[in-house]
Amino acid sequence: MLALRLTRRARPAVQLRRLLVVSASAGTGFLLLCALGHAMTHPDTPGASALRLTWCAAPLAATVHFAVAVARTDPGTRPRPGLAAIGLGPVRLMAVAATVTALSTTLGSMLALLFFLHLRGDLTGMPFDGAAADFLAASHPLPLPAALTLLSLLPATASLAVAFNHRPQTAHPAGSRAAGAARVGAGGPPSGGGTRQAPASDTRPPAQSPRDKPPTAPPSGLPWGIAILAAGLTIEAYASTTKGTPTTLPTGLPTAPTAALLGWALTAFGLALAGPGLTHLCGRVLQSVRPGALRLLAGRILMEESTRIGRPLGIVCAVASAAYAMAVLHDPAADGRTPGPLTTLGATVVATCAVATLLTAAVEARQARADTTAALLRLGAPAAVLRGAAALRAGALLLVFGPLTLTVAELAALPLAR
Repeated sequence: MLALRLTRRARPAVQLRRLLVVSASAGTGFLLLCALGHAMTHPDTPGASALRLTWCAAPLAATVHFAVAVARTDPGTRPRPGLAAIGLGPVRLMAVAATVTALSTTLGSMLALLFFLHLRGDLTGMPFDGAAADFLAASHPLPLPAALTLLSLLPATASLAVAFNHRPQTAHPAGSRAAGAARVGAGGPPSGGGTRQAPASDTRPPAQSPRDKPPTAPPSGLPWGIAILAAGLTIEAYASTTKGTPTTLPTGLPTAPTAALLGWALTAFGLALAGPGLTHLCGRVLQSVRPGALRLLAGRILMEESTRIGRPLGIVCAVASAAYAMAVLHDPAADGRTPGPLTTLGATVVATCAVATLLTAAVEARQARADTTAALLRLGAPAAVLRGAAALRAGALLLVFGPLTLTVAELAALPLAR
């Protein structure tokens, strides 16, 4: 009931993000049902049906990633002072976030089922003169348990991912010992013992200027991301010089060797893993060589937000490189193959979720630094300086990730350009 109230009373921007999750869930659920329909109409080719179901993993993962990003920016599930006193502790907020995500994804799955049944003619008759009867298995009775099992895959996965992301963070024992030592040094008793209390003036922490704050440590995934990216590009280059076993891609896409698909997967994973490190590096470069106030502000914000926006940015680069490679290689006049409706739907879901996740991460970063922005404005910082810092951050990221995306796209097209 609490999750329903939070869903109903949210702001329009939050509702819009939830509607996007519903739409992405509906598209992914429809693709899963179409894979079931293909298995029903082609019982003699289970391998092809399993391959169609495997291709649904990309939109499924993109939708789950987007649902987790939307749950992080939901103000209704954000910890705030005083909530624990009324029973909304970290565990309860985690359950609320998972429930809200389950409601959104389940609604999308139910919409996908209704649309699937409508196209099959089970509700109001066969639409479009039966043009979609083949891959919808309109001549076969729909096994409802199998359909509901497939549709429950997305809500269950998204809810578990949100619950894991919102899990309560336990304090490290070393941090507790350090806090106890600080209390002893200030004249107070250690944690859990002693009765002497220090005056309020002794226990007040010293004021710390933002300049005294140590620089943000770089993310640890950059070396691994570069190594995995290099391995993926190496496999793709090897696949372009040898004749391997081809793997049938969705309709309208060229046939690719299996080794090339493995290289593409490693390349995408490497870009996602290296994204935070590259973003942090952009912020460090902006602050080098006698920076002014504008470059210092832009670089420090990039370093602070590298983990939050770096990984979605790397995923967008992976999706953009794949789209660029397919657009360059696609020639309908040569092979007569055009992307089918399911291929277009799957590509749209993946691309939309990737871009929407990046925009949602940007909103989350803006919410995280709202207090800092307000403090700068109170100190007299012009709004033009803040806008200039935002433009400088966007330009630095574009200069780094733009050429990287084009390079990866060109190398990814090598196995198919033979």
